Amino acid sequence: MTDHSRTRFPQFYITSPQPCPYLAGRYEKKVFTHLLGNEPAALNNMLSQAGFRRSQNIAYRPACEGCQACISVRVVVDDFHPGRTFRRVLARNADLRTEIVPPSASAEQYDLLRRYLDTRHADGGMADMSQMDYVSMIEDTTIETRLVEYRLPSESGTPGKLIATALTDILSDGLSMVYSFYDPLDTGRSLGTWMVLDHIERARRMGLPYVYLGYWVDGSRKMSYKARFQPLEALSGDEWKKLSPPVSL
Repeated sequence: MTDHSRTRFPQFYITSPQPCPYLAGRYEKKVFTHLLGNEPAALNNMLSQAGFRRSQNIAYRPACEGCQACISVRVVVDDFHPGRTFRRVLARNADLRTEIVPPSASAEQYDLLRRYLDTRHADGGMADMSQMDYVSMIEDTTIETRLVEYRLPSESGTPGKLIATALTDILSDGLSMVYSFYDPLDTGRSLGTWMVLDHIERARRMGLPYVYLGYWVDGSRKMSYKARFQPLEALSGDEWKKLSPPVSL
């Protein structure tokens, strides 16, 4: 359990309304605070358990007027058992080489990110991310975070081609997938699904009970995949409760 008594209560701020990236015709507002002070890791643990997400040294969560569509979700690791579809994804990616590295940005990672954004999210909020922006996203952190790199096998002894990367925070009760991206042309591997499955197994080996997936938005195609990783818990008020899979799944 996190010792909240040592965590100084932070100051919170709220953003001005911006167009919602998930639901057309709506506007979003966020409440946020800075992950600074003597115990930023403890503060991040506490806020993550309260439905906040991290971006660099800021923790935020939606605070939209008249809308509660964004729901924080986390996978219950010990209760997760991959079904037939997930087992096929695991088998297709069994040849990948995985390495955990410190949060240090590289040109190779940025090139992969640019291909991913240009193909999958050309009109998204990160479409104009520069290399310096990427360095800040990866390296500006006051808490324990890692990069998980996934590479194709290589016969030459040199590192294989980088095809997926996940920026992952290590919390007191789980792994939080802050951001992930992958080769958009390698569609046969289902790399986005693979990275979640890999993090679930990684958390299991570490003895951590949860994998935090961020926000699930009912009605948003961008976020619909998260509801497939059952059993899933959703934050309702100040309590985590089981989230039943949508009928459409």
